[in-house]
Amino acid sequence: MGEQKIEDARRYVVIGGGLAGLAAAVWLAEAGKQVTLLERRGRLGGRTHAMRAEPVDDIPDNGQHVIASGYDHLFRYLESVGTRRFVAFPQRATLRWPDGRKTTMATTGAGAIRTLFGAHPSASWPDRLRSARATVRLGWQCLRQPDDLADLTTEQWFQRVGMPPTAREALWDWLALGIAAEPVQRESAKVFADVMATGLRLGLKHRTPATIGYPTVDLDTLYITGALDLFERLGVDVRYRAVARRVQIADGAVTGVMLADGTEIPADAVVCAVPNSNIGGLLDDLPEHAEIYAAADKLGYTPIVSTNLYLDRALGTEAEFEALIGGTGVIDEVFDRQRMHQRSTDAAWLYCLTTSGAYEQIHKSNDEIVTEQMDLLRRYYPAARDAKVVTAQVVKMPKATFSQVLGTHGLRPPQRTSVPTLVLAGDWTATDWSATMESAAQSAARAVDLLLELPSVT
Repeated sequence: MGEQKIEDARRYVVIGGGLAGLAAAVWLAEAGKQVTLLERRGRLGGRTHAMRAEPVDDIPDNGQHVIASGYDHLFRYLESVGTRRFVAFPQRATLRWPDGRKTTMATTGAGAIRTLFGAHPSASWPDRLRSARATVRLGWQCLRQPDDLADLTTEQWFQRVGMPPTAREALWDWLALGIAAEPVQRESAKVFADVMATGLRLGLKHRTPATIGYPTVDLDTLYITGALDLFERLGVDVRYRAVARRVQIADGAVTGVMLADGTEIPADAVVCAVPNSNIGGLLDDLPEHAEIYAAADKLGYTPIVSTNLYLDRALGTEAEFEALIGGTGVIDEVFDRQRMHQRSTDAAWLYCLTTSGAYEQIHKSNDEIVTEQMDLLRRYYPAARDAKVVTAQVVKMPKATFSQVLGTHGLRPPQRTSVPTLVLAGDWTATDWSATMESAAQSAARAVDLLLELPSVT
């Protein structure tokens, strides 16, 4: 008799339809598993999705994404859902100061390395030499980290390695804020160092410096549409408005998921892929639930505010994304969606502004934020002085990511739990990255690998 293939009869349930949950469901389905995806809202994508701007008949996003070349797990997901081609990597980015100074930074090849050693337009040669020395020291300490790094803020670390103010203003403070969505005065140096070390290792692995890219389509098209097609093709059961309340465990194994309406979803294995803000109560049957809840609470939240400004004229940007540095002490990023998406300007020009670590802005009204952002643009772009706002959207995300401030190192829980058939996923779980889409995708890959290592059952 020939060998008979034994199929895995487990019922796999993924809780949460953000990127971590989407990736977990996609990869389990690709492995031939029976998958049910539970999403508490009426749509997938979690904190990442497209919107509509009815007055101009356009589809902006709830926040602009950037994608690093080292996001291997995210690219694996995009390959799975057929959208990898929708990520582009520009050759340059522009930094602007309110007094009219600007500099163009190369983002690929040898030029990207030169950028690390002094991008400030007013940097003297001694400044550039000090920047080069401090950058080398910083890179070495990323790979061979001092024992007290977890006790330092990123600002204190920059001061220790002797990073000149010009280099910090032009690059390093901006880069650190982008990595952890926290200002350097609050950000944990350990978080920044770990991400930089990962980037350096991946750069050596791929034999090219890490660079930053962007989507050329809206976020629904990039992350969700292809996943839905795959789910339909592979038989994934997607249930919307399904609010999970508790993962049920008996005799050291998952038995089901209880919903808020009292419905029980039978399950033999569960991927819990919810943000740290939503984990409370779900894991009460797990022996170590108190430690996980405490970590989720201590990690806290970081606010991000995104503003989609539709203007009646072009700003005169020179690159797909530009950083506005100085003035208010807040580093803003301006994304030119015409350059990025090749969108029509018949109705208006769309510019997306993102403020990370928006602790003050998050409490302001939408009108105040639009006025503040237009005032900001007028200080940096002469064409904005007479520009009119056709329409605007303000997206406030008070819990955009988990917080990565001093004292949070070591809090992120692993994907593995004491119950082999229950795993965790999400950008807040332990990965090689900070709160990024890559962290979400990497956590999903690790969670799925743990479940696929289990012996099959019939």
